[in-house]
Order: sequence, then structure tokens, then C-alpha cells
Amino acid sequence: MPEGDIPGSATAAESNTTAGEYAKPGTAAAEPRPPRRPKRQPSTPRSSTPPSSIPQSSKPQSSKTNPTALRRTGLLVTLILGGLTAIPPLAMDMYLPALPEVTNSLHTPATTVQLTLTACLAGMALGQLLIGPMSDRFGRRRPLLLGLAVYIVATALCALAPTIETLIAVRVVQGLAGSAGIVIARAVVRDLYDGDAMARFFSTLMLVSGVAPVIAPLIGGQILRATDWRGVFAVLTVIGIALLAVVWVKLPETLTPAERHSGGIGETLGAMRGLLTDRIFMGYTLAGGFAFAALFAYISASPFVIQEIYGASPQTFSLLFGVNSIGLVIVGQINGKILVGRVSLDKVFAAGLTVVALSATALLLMSLGVFGEVGLTPVAAALFVLMSAMGVTLPNTQALALMRVRHAAGSASALLGTSSFLIGAIASPLVGVAGEDTAVPMAVVQLAATLVAAACFMALCRPWNRRTTVGTTVEGADS
Repeated sequence: MPEGDIPGSATAAESNTTAGEYAKPGTAAAEPRPPRRPKRQPSTPRSSTPPSSIPQSSKPQSSKTNPTALRRTGLLVTLILGGLTAIPPLAMDMYLPALPEVTNSLHTPATTVQLTLTACLAGMALGQLLIGPMSDRFGRRRPLLLGLAVYIVATALCALAPTIETLIAVRVVQGLAGSAGIVIARAVVRDLYDGDAMARFFSTLMLVSGVAPVIAPLIGGQILRATDWRGVFAVLTVIGIALLAVVWVKLPETLTPAERHSGGIGETLGAMRGLLTDRIFMGYTLAGGFAFAALFAYISASPFVIQEIYGASPQTFSLLFGVNSIGLVIVGQINGKILVGRVSLDKVFAAGLTVVALSATALLLMSLGVFGEVGLTPVAAALFVLMSAMGVTLPNTQALALMRVRHAAGSASALLGTSSFLIGAIASPLVGVAGEDTAVPMAVVQLAATLVAAACFMALCRPWNRRTTVGTTVEGADS
């Protein structure tokens, strides 16, 4: 479909942007603009956005390209963006039940097979760093469509990989291309929403994207009944083709030409430098990255812990993984529907980190045998609590970080995603250093990552210096 130009503005009632908000590099703050003269169509809902916050375009805006109209399409936009953010769990979680089979099929140890997860994660991390700034310069649609096309080809090649080395290499390309979906989806959300409204939408997005980790291992387990691990990648290829078609037809452009960066590599580096020197932005970015590392330690180690140590079948593992993902989705909806707007996002984020740390501590004590021989049930319960707490940890840290930036949302989204995936990629092989017969490394990595996340949050974000009320954040003098 043709690209529409959709101004990335938010309503005044939704605004919660902090004092650290960036202006476009090399430009001064825009003067308030007078309201446009043309009368509104009766069918068009009146926006409460002040005229000064809406970038003017030389082209008339139709109702199809009105930002308020796009936000109010609701289900369609949410489903599309949810599908884009579902690329990582689809690429990894559907493949999880097949990890032991890949070990046998390619005659390689479990630690080497886990590198296929690390390779995909590293690719997604580096790809976001490249594609995020590209989307600030060329708009959201073109980099997204190109990335999805390359993702489809790489996924098909994974199904044909003859050796573990080839599989690892192609998984890097798959991750690089697949990163377009997640980094641009976050940027689109920032184009359309701000403040508490953005936090609510991230929680709503989790309802859609959270379905992927619920059904992905279940689908993977059922695919293994009919075929081998290569069939998993064949199904992922078909899903990628369907997603590309929907994005091509239904997702318009959300970044107007007036808001795009045209200064080349210098402007991109300047935007990155501004983000990297923003202490609070980097605090949320690192805290979210280490929280994600605790989650990914579970993702990469749980197939071996549940199936090899506790003797569960691939189908049982898939069921437990799905139940844990449902917990994450439910808590995410509680966050978006009840907590956001009533409790400060900093407090909710801190509470989520605390629950994750307590769950990881319980897992470590059980793994060390402090409580004697424990079965699968208490371990599964601790993992369920840990995963559920991610429902308030991950969406809130993304919203808190993106509130610091208005322009260069693609670059900010890239740094958020790159830090999370790189830290997660480092955590992945660490969970297997002691072999396949103990869950201690998984619990140690989860607890250590959560403690580092808490340290980054307290040392860099310093939430006690900011007086937060519903819809407003006031920075302390040192921010």
C-alpha cells in the first residue's frame, strides 16, 4: 500500500515526558503554531492535542493518516505491532523443545547448541543498533519491510542447515533481520503515544505478543510429533511470509518526512551520543537489559532443567512454558489496566525487580539442596512467579526510558533492544557452564542479573530525586 504520513503526536492529557526530552540535533525548540484554518469534518473526532505539538506538513492530512484515528483503530494496530514484537519469542521459543533433538541430530554438545540461541540474540541486538537509526532517517515502513524479507530467507536456510556451524551462522542473520520488527514496533509506539498512555499500550501489546511464548513451545512440541527440528523452521518461514504480507498491506508510515533525520551519519551519531550521556535513560536501559538477562537465562536453560533433570516430556515442558507466559500476560494487564496512572512507574518497576530477586533466590536454594530433594512442582512454581513479575518489569522500564526521548525514537529503541539482547546473549552460555545435570547456574545467573539491574536502577535513575504524580514527573536538580 502507499505510505501514508502520520504525525507522531500525543495528546496533552497523555503527556508525561520528562525534562530530559531531546530536541532534534541542531534545532531550537519549535514556536507554537496557530491552529489550522480548514474546518474539521463532522465525522472526525476532535483531538485535544495542542496545535503547537503537531508537526505541520505541506500535504493535507486525511482521516486515514490522522494520528488520533490510527490510535483509535485499536485492535488492528495492536495486532500488527504485537505480531512484530512476537518475532523473538517465535524464533526462539518454538525452537526450545527441539534443543535436545538438535544435540542428537547434529552430534554436538548442549553448550554448543545453546549458542544457536546466543547467535540469534546477538544478531537481534546488533541489528537493532543498525535498523533503529535507519528508521529515524528513512521512515518506519521501508526498513521494516526489508528486514522481514531477509528474515524469511534466513529462516528457510536454518531449516536446511547441514551442520551446527552453519546453523549458528544463519541464526545470526535471522536475528539481524528479525530485529527490524521489534525495534520499529517500539518506535511506532513512541510515534503515537506518550507518558502513561505509552506504558498502558506496552502492557496491552504484551497481551498480544505474550500469546507467542504461550503457543510457540506448544506448536513446537506438536511439530516434533510429526517431523524433526527442521520442520520448526519451516513453520517459522510461513509465519514470516504472512507477517510481511499484513505489514505491507495494513501498516502505514508513522514518521512524517518533517520529523525524519536528514543529516546522515553525523546526526545519527549525535543522537546516539545524547542518549548515551543521559544518565537516567541509560539507567533504565541497563536495568531493563539485566532484567531481560534473568528472563533469558530461564529461556535458554529451562528445556534442559525441566526435561533432562526432572524428566519431563517436550509436551510437558511446552505446557509449563505456556502457563508461565500466561502469568506474564496477566500481570502485564494488571499493570496496564490498574497500576499505571495510580502508582508511579518507578515504584511498580522496583516491586517487580524485588519479586524476581526473591524467586531467583528460592530457585537457587532449591537447586543447592537446602530444602532437600525437591520435585518439579516447587521449581515450576518459582519459575512461574519469576516469569509473572516480568509483566510489570519489562513494559515499565521501556516506557520510562522512552519518556526521555521524543525525536530519535528509533535510535532510543535500538539502544534499549541492543542492551537487552546483548546482555541476554552473554547470559545464555553461562547457564550451561556446569553441564546439564544441575540448575544452579541458571539460578545464579538470574539472581546476579536481577541484583545488577537493581543497582543500575538505584545508582543511575535515582528515583527518590523525582517527585512523580499521575501523569507528571518532576526531575531533581541532578538529573
